[in-house]
Amino acid sequence: MAPARIEFGTDGWRAIIAEDFTFENVRICAQAVAEYLHERDLASRGLVVGYDTRFASERFAEAVAEVAAANDVPVALCSAPAPTPVVSYSVLDRQAGGAVIITASHNPGEWNGFKYKPEYAGSATPEIVESLEERIRQIQKADGHLKSIRLMEAEKRGLVQRFDPAPPYLAQVERLVDLKRLREAGFTVVADPMHGAGIGYFKRILEGGATRVIEMRNERNPLFPGMHNPEPIARNLGPLSERVLAEHADLGLATDGDSDRIGIVDERGVFVNPLDTYALLLLYLLEVRGQRGPAIRSLTSTAMADRLGRRFDIPIIETPVGFKYIGPKMMELGAIMGGEESGGFGFAGHIPERDAILAGLFALDLLVHRGRPFSAVLDYLVEVAGPSFYDRADVTFDAADRPRILQRVAEANPSEIDGSHVVSVNETDGKKFALDDGTWLLIRFSGTEPLLRIYTETTSQERVSRIIAVGREIAGV
Repeated sequence: MAPARIEFGTDGWRAIIAEDFTFENVRICAQAVAEYLHERDLASRGLVVGYDTRFASERFAEAVAEVAAANDVPVALCSAPAPTPVVSYSVLDRQAGGAVIITASHNPGEWNGFKYKPEYAGSATPEIVESLEERIRQIQKADGHLKSIRLMEAEKRGLVQRFDPAPPYLAQVERLVDLKRLREAGFTVVADPMHGAGIGYFKRILEGGATRVIEMRNERNPLFPGMHNPEPIARNLGPLSERVLAEHADLGLATDGDSDRIGIVDERGVFVNPLDTYALLLLYLLEVRGQRGPAIRSLTSTAMADRLGRRFDIPIIETPVGFKYIGPKMMELGAIMGGEESGGFGFAGHIPERDAILAGLFALDLLVHRGRPFSAVLDYLVEVAGPSFYDRADVTFDAADRPRILQRVAEANPSEIDGSHVVSVNETDGKKFALDDGTWLLIRFSGTEPLLRIYTETTSQERVSRIIAVGREIAGV
C-alpha cells in the first residue's frame, strides 16, 4: 500500500482518524519535527506537546513525545487538553524550540490533526512547512528511520515531563487586559466551548467578582453532538443564542475545538459575523487603546478594515488565507492585529497566532468602555466604518470534480456581477472579483477541509444571496 500523502494545509496536517491519521503517520510527522529542530539547533530547547479533546488526542500526543524523546529532544507534555493559544504561549514562556499540538481545530469529529508551532509560537511559515513535508517524504521512503522510546521509560529518564500550560498563559492575559475591571463589570456571559479544549477558561478568568459566567457544552465529547463540526459560526450556535436570551445575558462567547477561533452572540441572541468581529476588534484597538500601526487581514476578511485604516491613517495589509501568512507578516511589520474571516484574530504584544480567549476578553472590554449593549456597539461600528453585508457558502463536491471546478473558475471572466462592474481580479488564493461599489466575491478551496468556499461582502442584505448564487454558477456547483 502506498504511504499516506501527508500535506500541511493553512495550519497543519489534518486527516480522518484510523484512515490516514494513524499512530504510524503521527510518529512520522514527529520524526520530521525532531530532525528539523536538530538541523536548526533548537533541539536542546525542547518541544512542547499539547492536544485537544478529540478522540485519542492524548494518545497521539504521547506518541509524539515518545518519538521526540528518542531523538534527544526534551519534551514538555501537557497534562490535560489545552487550547492551541495556551500551548503556543508555552513556547515563549519556556523558550522552547517549538510545539506540536494534536488538534483538527474546527473539523468534524472523525478528523484529527498535527499542528507545528515554531520557536516564535505562531503558525509554521510556508518555508518551514515545505521543509517538514520534504522530511516526511524521506522518512516514508526509508525503512527503520523512525525512532521511538516507551513513554514510561522516557519519563523515568527525565526526557518527558508533564506540565500545566494554563498558569503562565493566564498571567499573560492579565498583563494584556484589565481583568479586575471585567470581573467587576457585572456582566452575564454565556460561554460555549463547543465540547472543545476551551472548557473552563472564560469561567476561570472572569469569575471572582460581579460578573457571572454560565458554561454550556462544557463536557468533553469527541462526537460534537448537535453540530456538524465545532466551528463557532451561525449554523452551530443556535443553542448559544437561545441560552443568551434565556439568561438575559450581555454576551455569548463561543470557541472552536481548539479555541483559536471566536464566535460572538449579542444580547439579542444575534450572531455577530466574523467580518464585523474583525472590524470591532480593530476599532477597539484604535479608539479605546489608542494603538497605531499596520493591521493585517486575509483576502477573505472585511473591507471595513480598509475604511478604518483610512479613517485612522494606518496601513491595512492583505495576505492569502491562513496564519502561516498573517503571523509572519505581523512580526515583520509590528502589526497591532492580524485576522481572517474564519474568526481567528491575533494581537500585538502576545503571540503571532489566533487566540479566541483573548479576542473574547477584548470584546468584553470594548463593551465596558462603550457602556451600551453589544447591538448598539455594532450600530456604532456602522457609523464609523460603514455598512457590511456578508455570507459564506460551504459546498461539498466529489473529489473527481475538482479539476472541472478549477477550470471553470480559472476561465471565468465576467465584466459585471449583479449589476456592478468588475474592476479587478485577485488570483493569489482562489479567485476574488472586486466590484466598483466595494463589493467582492471570492471562490476558493478550503485549506483544511474538502470544501469549496464561496464568500461575499456587499452593500445590502438583499444582494448577498444573489452574489453567492453567481459564485455557484461560476464554479458549476
